[in-house]
Amino acid sequence: MGMSDPARPLMTVEEFLVWDDGTDTRYELIAGRPVAMAPPSPFHGALAAAILTQFASRLRPPCRTISEAGIAVADRSDSYFQADMAVTCRPLEAGMTQVPDPAVIVEVLSPSTEATDRGVKLPAYREIPSVQEILLLSSTRKRAELWHRRDGEWRVQDIIGDGVLQFGSLDVGISMAALYEGLL
Repeated sequence: MGMSDPARPLMTVEEFLVWDDGTDTRYELIAGRPVAMAPPSPFHGALAAAILTQFASRLRPPCRTISEAGIAVADRSDSYFQADMAVTCRPLEAGMTQVPDPAVIVEVLSPSTEATDRGVKLPAYREIPSVQEILLLSSTRKRAELWHRRDGEWRVQDIIGDGVLQFGSLDVGISMAALYEGLL
């Protein structure tokens, strides 16, 4: 089932979280419709693992990284995303289905997901009050877009090649060279 099945009624996040299509397919809920997620390429997976590892080695408790992070947008009951990674500094509890108060959200862009990541997910992530930084990482070249919330406004920093990604909300810096080492 995907966005091409208009006969199905729209789902809420609550309905989506208990829904099972009987397969191992991963889905996101976009505008009330379950949308199948393609399995990530090995490169995508390696880059997602690299950013998670870099963050995990620099964070101080109570902050932690979460891979394949469930993200819901407050005041929207029709969308639930799975980000490649998120950082939260809130306690986690067994049975949670979404990241509580994410401070940072990371998406690795691939040719098949870039339009959705930029056009649907990025604007939704910017609506989450706790989110202070959003990182979009290219999987085809050494490039990153780092979105920062400052004084209620969003600004973007475009990093191409070498450089350091500065996450001011967490006092963490990560070099592009370390992220892409052995990948590009």
